[in-house]
Amino acid sequence: MTDNAELTASFAELYGNAPEGIWAAPGRVNLIGEYTDFNGGFVMPLALPHHARAAVARRTDGQLRLHSTDVPGGVVSLRVDELVPRSGHGWAAYPAGVVWALREAGHAVTGADIQLTSTVPVGAGLSSSAALEVVTALALNDLFGLGLSAPEIAVLGQRAENDFVGVPCGVMDQMASACCTEGHALYLDTRDLAQRQVPFDLAAHGLQLLVVDTRVKHALGDGAYAERRAGCEAGARALGIETLRDLPYEDLEAALGTLAAAGEGESVVRYVRHVVSDNHRVEQVIALLDAGDVRAAGPVLNEGHLSLRDDLRVSCQELDLVVSTANVAGALGARMTGGGFGGSAIVLVEEAMADTVAKAVTEAFTSAGHAAPGIFPAVPSAGARRVAPAA
Repeated sequence: MTDNAELTASFAELYGNAPEGIWAAPGRVNLIGEYTDFNGGFVMPLALPHHARAAVARRTDGQLRLHSTDVPGGVVSLRVDELVPRSGHGWAAYPAGVVWALREAGHAVTGADIQLTSTVPVGAGLSSSAALEVVTALALNDLFGLGLSAPEIAVLGQRAENDFVGVPCGVMDQMASACCTEGHALYLDTRDLAQRQVPFDLAAHGLQLLVVDTRVKHALGDGAYAERRAGCEAGARALGIETLRDLPYEDLEAALGTLAAAGEGESVVRYVRHVVSDNHRVEQVIALLDAGDVRAAGPVLNEGHLSLRDDLRVSCQELDLVVSTANVAGALGARMTGGGFGGSAIVLVEEAMADTVAKAVTEAFTSAGHAAPGIFPAVPSAGARRVAPAA
């Protein structure tokens, strides 16, 4: 990835003028709370050091020009008044969707030249798309003086992904990218976007949180997310509640009986059990972090993985291999993170054991005939921000 000076020079060479600034927005990893965000529930992501950066300059002629240093091909040129949802454009649909969402919300965005570059691994379940959306929205917010708050930027990014790109994601990824702070995890209530920055200084506790990118993405995941969302919504309707967030954990078993008696499919019953129990697990982890007992979160991560594997059924052989191998090698706990069917897992480990656990996982992948995974520590990092002044 180029540094800011190189990105500025590259922008100038590409577009013939200097950018007005450079902005950055991170990817994220989710500590606990999976498939809960579109159910109005709780999540707990943290921003990664990996981020997307955008060099941007305003235009007044209605033209939107987009280029990525990471994707082969030239500049994608579009008209801001001709942007149509679900019209393709590949990677460029994410920043283009942000421009569309801003204009739909009544903001006078009159065009821009944008060059993007990113270190967020694509396909790893670490929110590379949200980073593109948030960095674009933040840059345009600053340049056009729109006055949007970080949560408002996140919601616009989500709308771009939902309505323009066509992916029915919740708001967690964009909120994490826009709102996380260095050294903290973000405790987010996705129903009303209430948030609390929770200190998450692993080094002070002698711990590390490893991200293990399996480097696989199974095609099964393409429609599975939408199917599970629909199943969760069906469960809520059958229970007469707005979202599964409204079902208290202590009422879960009775509710599952109600669903079965009403003739709901067994998949709906499983999905409801996962979402309500994972909301409870977020609350458990928050209580442990507030009490300074970070190590005790390990078993909760393990429980979360079993629920994702058995109830939601979004894990896969490679993710299960990470979790089982890491735990046998001495980890405190582990689980898949993100949408599943590949992507990444997280491993909570004593700092002194990090290399041992990483080696064991890598060797297990080799023995199973898989490509070596990517393994790195998740360092809670800053959210979206401007990183270079006007050139």
